[in-house]
Amino acid sequence: MAAIEMFYPEWRTMAIHESSPVERGASPRLKRECSAYTASFYDPVVPLGTLHPQQGYRCENLEYLTFADASFDLVLTQDVFEHIFHPDRAIKEIERVLKPGGAHIMTVPLVMKSNVSRRRASIDANGNVIYLEDAQYHGDPINERGALVTIDWGYDILSYLSYHSSLQCAMIYIDDLSRGIRAEFIEVVVCVKEMIPSL
Repeated sequence: MAAIEMFYPEWRTMAIHESSPVERGASPRLKRECSAYTASFYDPVVPLGTLHPQQGYRCENLEYLTFADASFDLVLTQDVFEHIFHPDRAIKEIERVLKPGGAHIMTVPLVMKSNVSRRRASIDANGNVIYLEDAQYHGDPINERGALVTIDWGYDILSYLSYHSSLQCAMIYIDDLSRGIRAEFIEVVVCVKEMIPSL
C-alpha cells in the first residue's frame, strides 16, 4: 500500500485489478476506497472470465487473461508470482491489459536474494506437475491444500520480467518503523508500461 500511494497517489480514481487478494492489509482498503477495483482468483474448475457459481469470485489465469487490451491502470499481485508455472506468459498478459503509463505492482518473496532464481516445479504438455525440488505450499484463500511454489525467486526477477516484456521494472524497499514497515521479504517490484508518445 505504501508503494501504491508513493507512485500512484490518485489510485482511488484508477481502474485497478488484483489477482488473488487477501482479506487483510491493502486488499480490503483498495476494494473499499477504489470504485473501479476488481479482483479475481484462479480456479481450474471454473471457466476463465466467469464467476464461481457459489462463491461469486471471478476466475482469471494470469497466463491467459480474458480482459481486453489496456483495461487497467494498475494490476496488483501480492505473493502470486512464486506460484505461476509460466511467469513469462503472465508478465506479457499483464503488460497487454495495462493502459499506457499503467503499472504492475507486486510483492514476491525473494528467498534466493543475490543467488540465481531456482525453479521448484514445472508442468508438462499434458498438465502433469514435475517436481524439481520437494513440494512446498503457501496459504491459498480458495484452496485448503495451499498453492504450490513453482519458483524460488531472487533479485534477478527484475531482469527476467524485463526480458519477457517491455515494461520498465524496478524494485523498492521501504524500511519505516513509524508505519510498522520492517521485515524480511518486503521488497516491492514495480513494472511500468511506457506511455505512447503523442504525435
